[in-house]
Amino acid sequence: MTVLQKKADNPIAHLTADDIEEIGRRLDEIRAEVIEARGASDAAYIRKVINVQRKLELGSRAVLLASLFPPAWLIGTAGLSVAKILENMEIGHNIMHGQWDWMRDPKIHSTKWEWDHASPSEQWKHSHNELHHTYTNVVGKDNDLGYGIMRVDEDQKWYPAYLAQPLWNFVNAMFFEYGIAAYDLELGKNLATKKRRQNPDFKARTKQVFKKIRGQMTKDYVVHPLLSGPSALHTLAANFTANVVRNIWAHSVIMCGHFPEGVQTFEKKSIEGETRGEWYLRQMLGSANISGGRAMHIMTGNLSYQIEHHLFPDLPSNRYQEIAPKVQQLFRDYGLAYTTGPLPKQVASAWAKVFRLSLPNDFAAKLSAAARFRLQGPANGQLTA
Repeated sequence: MTVLQKKADNPIAHLTADDIEEIGRRLDEIRAEVIEARGASDAAYIRKVINVQRKLELGSRAVLLASLFPPAWLIGTAGLSVAKILENMEIGHNIMHGQWDWMRDPKIHSTKWEWDHASPSEQWKHSHNELHHTYTNVVGKDNDLGYGIMRVDEDQKWYPAYLAQPLWNFVNAMFFEYGIAAYDLELGKNLATKKRRQNPDFKARTKQVFKKIRGQMTKDYVVHPLLSGPSALHTLAANFTANVVRNIWAHSVIMCGHFPEGVQTFEKKSIEGETRGEWYLRQMLGSANISGGRAMHIMTGNLSYQIEHHLFPDLPSNRYQEIAPKVQQLFRDYGLAYTTGPLPKQVASAWAKVFRLSLPNDFAAKLSAAARFRLQGPANGQLTA
């Protein structure tokens, strides 16, 4: 077994090579069962979600025509925020994963869908489907891990610039769609040298991104405000607010999926010669879920079942809730920790990790020790308050 082999608190030390391959076999069985069972009810589900999202967006934009009046602005902005979240999370993200390609509906197909987002779908599919889902939580290979701008593991060398990573993470959350577009382009790497900057492929992809951003901004900040007439400025503010709400929500959901305490990261060399079972195991250990009700799951694009999504990224998202108990049983059978929790808990855990890793390891350890000392008595471990 290669993953986590250098970790002192290795959570898979008790597993044999046969155990790991048996885990893979059982997960393959779960996948096959869903593929065999998917059909009309699944197709009806995604068509209903698309229909509801489009009506919600249209209705919200209609309300914003009267956004001079505060109640109309609040209702229209709230509705548009939800519509944008649904389009990005449960619809766009999952369609572009190919979850609905089996329907053979050209209107709901991964090769045709273009989403309401700054990142062109083709570039996102490469950086997300091909890179992130292949190299989940592998430091230096998975740009979704820290978005390429943060320290994400204690083993990473610390530099003073990391002190600013809580600020960068906040800014990234506010304008998340542009952050995604930037690392789809791998800006850090491609702007490093003149040769890379002048690479025809990079220039073409950069042009494509600017074209997409121009189209998005024209739609949200020119066309729809102008259609609102006297309410133009209010509609512009509503569109900006809805985009920020969508960005913060998406950022939070994704942070909760791969960054809370209990989620593992991996070295590049740890995946050399990785088997199918080991790949499955890395998805299990490198992902975390968010607990909640049905509305929560839909609004997260069912990425509240991030573990199940990473095991089966191309299965219909509405099936994750159904298969989650089987996956949890697999965790229990093999003594593995199924990382999950309510949204506030997972967000707080992820942000605490962002702050902790912004500091040198020894300084962060001293702060943690001091915090424990304030809460505990001398040797008996009793709370002093």
